[in-house]
Amino acid sequence: MIRVVLPYHLRTLASVGREVQLDVAGAVTQCSVLDQLEVQYPMLRGTIRDQVTKKRRAMIRFFACEEDLSNESPDEPLPEAVVSGKEPLLVIGAMAGG
Repeated sequence: MIRVVLPYHLRTLASVGREVQLDVAGAVTQCSVLDQLEVQYPMLRGTIRDQVTKKRRAMIRFFACEEDLSNESPDEPLPEAVVSGKEPLLVIGAMAGG
């Protein structure tokens, strides 16, 4: 089971708790996790990444194992601790302003 922690606004939209668990077949990458997240929670399509290009939205960041994975290739395997379910993949809504 892959654990994914969602920000408050996406939890509210999907009507879920802080963390969701996903079964991901094959390689566990950002792309495969987000594909499965959108299958299980279709109301999240287009909120984390663009529906057409599949690129991460500018104000969304991904963290795991105390590392910022936001600029990593979406097809790179996620850390083993995430794959094993020991650590969650964190989806964070970035803040902007000045």
